[in-house]
Amino acid sequence: QLKLEESGGGLVQPGGSLRLSCAASGNIVSINRMGWYRQAPGKQRELVAFISSSGTTNYADSVKGRFTISRDNAKNTVYLQMNSLKLEDTAVYYCQLLQLGYPTWGQGTQVTVSS
Repeated sequence: QLKLEESGGGLVQPGGSLRLSCAASGNIVSINRMGWYRQAPGKQRELVAFISSSGTTNYADSVKGRFTISRDNAKNTVYLQMNSLKLEDTAVYYCQLLQLGYPTWGQGTQVTVSS
């Protein structure tokens, strides 16, 4: 059974930085995609960024140039470095593992950007 454990959320002022981590465990295949989604109150969940097992990345336009996704395949862990945070980045951030066409989600971690 797959499990994703997220960490690193919290409260930060506008312009600040946070780093999210997500560690996957269980029956993980070598070819997969890991990513981050977020959901703000009253809004739909949206893609933030993803990274394939080969290192190919994709970002939402709203975070390009501010967020960086990376992964450590040996640890089955994905990271999201978030810089220059804005008020509108406030949301619950969810980690996703996509393998064999099946998504697995983490429980979510709250990121609050507030002065």
